[in-house]
Amino acid sequence: MKLKELESCLQQVDGFEEPKILLEQYLTSPHIAGCMLYTIHNTFDDIQHKLVADLGCGCGVLSIGAAVLDAGLCVGFDIDEDALDIFKGNVEDFELSNIDMVQCDVCSIGSSFAKKFDTVIMNPPFGTKHNQGIDNRSS
Repeated sequence: MKLKELESCLQQVDGFEEPKILLEQYLTSPHIAGCMLYTIHNTFDDIQHKLVADLGCGCGVLSIGAAVLDAGLCVGFDIDEDALDIFKGNVEDFELSNIDMVQCDVCSIGSSFAKKFDTVIMNPPFGTKHNQGIDNRSS
């Protein structure tokens, strides 16, 4: 798939209606998501037929892009039920079967999922509103 096709596809993904400031919810643009995924897929061969985790998936733009690029399975993780409801609607609209989601705090996953995924994708909060430095934390 060409980059422009991927970006066009991702423009159809619904985003947040009312982003939650404390969770630092913001949309990853179709252009940024497309460029990230296109590079991961075409340069590193880390999406097609791979088990992909999307940490802090929000409405699912990165997960949906990975699924469209033929991930074996993409699992989105997010703490916010409202975001996952939008994600679920997006998955239904795209009629994707290689995608799933889990509601949880990604900071509490710990080692339970260590080395279970081939690829991890994310556009994390930077800790500017809450949890300063969360983007630099390691478990």
